[in-house]
Amino acid sequence: MDLDPETTLSLAGQDLDDTFNSVVPPLYQSAIFQFEDVGETKGYDYTRSGNPTRAALEDTLAGLDGGAGAVACATGMAAVSTVTSLFDAGAHLICAHDCYGGTERLFSCLDDQDKLSVSYEDLSDRDALADAVRPETAALWVETPSNPLLRIVDLEALSEFADAHDLLLVIDNTFLSPLLQRPIDYGADLVVYSATKYLNGHSDVVGGAVIACTEALADRVDFAANAHGTVAAPFDSWLVLRGAKTLPVRLRQHETNARALAHFLDERPAVQRVCYPGLHDHPGHEIARAQQNGYGGMVSFFVDDEQVDVEALLRSTEVFALAESLGGVESLIEHPATMSHASMAPEQREAAGITNGLIRLSVGIESTDDLRADLSQALTAAGAEAAASGYDTPVSAEAQAPASEGTC
Repeated sequence: MDLDPETTLSLAGQDLDDTFNSVVPPLYQSAIFQFEDVGETKGYDYTRSGNPTRAALEDTLAGLDGGAGAVACATGMAAVSTVTSLFDAGAHLICAHDCYGGTERLFSCLDDQDKLSVSYEDLSDRDALADAVRPETAALWVETPSNPLLRIVDLEALSEFADAHDLLLVIDNTFLSPLLQRPIDYGADLVVYSATKYLNGHSDVVGGAVIACTEALADRVDFAANAHGTVAAPFDSWLVLRGAKTLPVRLRQHETNARALAHFLDERPAVQRVCYPGLHDHPGHEIARAQQNGYGGMVSFFVDDEQVDVEALLRSTEVFALAESLGGVESLIEHPATMSHASMAPEQREAAGITNGLIRLSVGIESTDDLRADLSQALTAAGAEAAASGYDTPVSAEAQAPASEGTC
């Protein structure tokens, strides 16, 4: 029978134990597996090449994303590295200009080594995109929503563009997870995740994943991950699989809180702009509504750093932890210019719009009121007068609405 993704995740891995029928998927920590006979195995011989626990996670992720196969990787950047290894030396990539700082760092390193060349473009600008294509262009690398500005791009339009120019379309879907967006449904060839984030959701393991739209592409990714040794360890795979079981309920609370905080911040005089696709005035709101099943738990906002003490704001939160990463049950606050995107060249950060006044929030599952009060007092401590008085302003009905379920 066809199962809802929530049911699929709840049952994930339950059929792995034929010996004792354990409900919790077993952890196969073994590095090696004994051969049945010369040249004959039960499907596994060496854990780098395959492991039952990792396979349970991979099958689950491939099913959720509508892919033909998946590979669980050691980290999110291991997943990115695995994909880059598919391209020939000298290939050219077109990447979102406001991509994750770690992705840009790797791409710049490969570019400096003359292994790949990369152009960074505003992917919503079709003219700039067309001008960036070269004979050696091999792929279009996309984040939607982007990290950290939560820009939205039309996946169907990019898929048509990629097909017209014979490019692979690679989507980093970390900010949403397959429950809120399935890029393969809109033409993506490969989907990349940092499984450290929402898929695991508990900030106790690092991991990554690559999902491929066809069996042929899945075989190439699997070969590359095995050859480069970028695969996830069994225990890490078990932790991600365990965490993913609660993904649906976590996402609902993440989004409920993020929606409320986005509206709260949008009403603060000290806040210049809020980046959250769930806001009706977000430039990508209608596209997000069409291609996503929700708006997620990430919120970014700008303050005037000449009027607001950004460092004081970051130091003053009590519920939000000052830390990198995202997607865990706990709320985090970070400063992209000096943290997640510090490795970017200053001129590239400026071109992408990542200024000193930009703050990124990973909104957790705590009490909405506590999170709102924490931001209010932190804004006050940072010198944003009127922020405290605004906390008692009645919250709009839209801001209090529950997170979307199934559709936006």
